[in-house]
Amino acid sequence: MSHDDVDQMILDEVAADARLAIQEFDDARAWLREARQRPMEPLGVEVWVTDPTFEHVLLVRHPWRGWVPPGGKVEQGEGPRAAAVRECLEETGLQPELLPEPAAVMVRSYQADRSPTLSLSYAAIAARDLPLSGEPGQPPAWFSLDADWDSVFPDDRERIRSHAQRLGQRPG
Repeated sequence: MSHDDVDQMILDEVAADARLAIQEFDDARAWLREARQRPMEPLGVEVWVTDPTFEHVLLVRHPWRGWVPPGGKVEQGEGPRAAAVRECLEETGLQPELLPEPAAVMVRSYQADRSPTLSLSYAAIAARDLPLSGEPGQPPAWFSLDADWDSVFPDDRERIRSHAQRLGQRPG
């Protein structure tokens, strides 16, 4: 299988998850359709980890983004779900089992000097008593969903709260 075939398979996986995402922001699906016609910036992924009561979210203190969900970029040849699990493990010490439907798809710029890119937000549920470990200078911590936290992406607070509420209302 050629490098281009692998890249196409990953983009197909990204597009499938973007279609499955429960929430869409920034007209992300249309952005993705257009962006697939040209070289794209690295794709972004993150994991909205909530506790089983859906009252807390796990965040990581990023040096300049503030408190954000664990995440990062999809590496060459890596699928978005695998990247989300890897990033969460690296940044929190937890290896999440991602829920089947992504929580959200959006377009955002992670650095002021970079073009906007597609970001998939996956969801996972984890017990708050599991031990956490993080990368140096980027501690993970649980936050009450009723609390405010400083973030370069302030809209994420309500988006995550809304998603956790939706998860708490699902049957089973």
